[in-house]
Amino acid sequence: MGEIGQKVLASTLRDLEENGLVSRTVTPVNPPQVEYALTDLGRDFLRPIRGLAERVLDNAALIEAARAEYAARAST
Repeated sequence: MGEIGQKVLASTLRDLEENGLVSRTVTPVNPPQVEYALTDLGRDFLRPIRGLAERVLDNAALIEAARAEYAARAST
């Protein structure tokens, strides 16, 4: 998996917080420390997300073959 930029990470965490999936706690020290944690709703999403991730991993070879086939068609 590729790297994620600071701006994209901050935006994604803000969206997850807005949707109630994570909580954000700021500790007033210098510099400020910010901690994110899954909420009950966020933890509830873990089961289906893990299931999806397992399916992707289980089918990684088929996915890679499909991508290679697509790339071959697109380059002609």
